[in-house]
Amino acid sequence: MTITQLSVYMENRPGKLAAVVSELSEAGINIRAMSLADTSDFGLVRLIVSDLNKARDILKEMTLVFSNKVLAVEMDDRSGALSTILNTLNEGDVNVEYMYAFVGKQPYSAYAVMQVDNIEKAEELLENRKIRTLCDEDLIKFTK
Repeated sequence: MTITQLSVYMENRPGKLAAVVSELSEAGINIRAMSLADTSDFGLVRLIVSDLNKARDILKEMTLVFSNKVLAVEMDDRSGALSTILNTLNEGDVNVEYMYAFVGKQPYSAYAVMQVDNIEKAEELLENRKIRTLCDEDLIKFTK
């Protein structure tokens, strides 16, 4: 299973990130996860949100935005949990291109969002190890 991530390109200037977050907030959209990378001129914000279509429409008015499928992997919030996931992918020769992680709402739960070079193979490897991946519908449940 995969989730849909929004990627937003914006000028690397004061107030740009605040404007994006404010617009989503005013529309009642919950940011479930966020990552920010920058260069001297532009930033790339990756977002997992509670209402994908509404967020995409809002952000299209403000800046360049696109969506893609990524893996969201559920894990225990404990030492070694991420290592197990990454070793599983490595054993299957799946490369992690980027990743961001965060703790969950439930005690001792955490999640890693990752872009890999072969999503289908990664899903199969993780499923064989009984490692749960999330889908967009799971994010809706978490929001309510």
